[in-house]
Amino acid sequence: MGLFTKIKDKFSSPKYEELEKESEYVELENDSEVQRSKVMVRPFLLEDFDDVKPVLDSLREGYTIALVNIRPLKEKDLVELKRAINKIKKTTDAVEGEIAGFGDDFLVVTPAFASIYRNKQTKQVQSEESVHLAD
Repeated sequence: MGLFTKIKDKFSSPKYEELEKESEYVELENDSEVQRSKVMVRPFLLEDFDDVKPVLDSLREGYTIALVNIRPLKEKDLVELKRAINKIKKTTDAVEGEIAGFGDDFLVVTPAFASIYRNKQTKQVQSEESVHLAD
């Protein structure tokens, strides 16, 4: 082959047979990290202070919006409830999330990527000193 023929072959488009060989299917495996990035809205029930741990673990993962029912702990022990709310608030602040009371019996806690629409039904959760809970 001549020099010009070699140069022409290098710069010309690939032949049909070459394209056919290159267009094999590639199967991709399902990556679990992709699934983890999906947001989960998860309910939690606080019956005692130890029930706070799963809420905190989910918030630290960063993919969970927590709906926390505080009624059982509220009816059982207000001091423990204030302690639990304070613990959730500190973790929420650490992950740069948001927390709000929804009605008298629920907290909504979001990670940093989500925000809470505030209206008359949602209220800002305050620190332990200024938490006011209806009896």
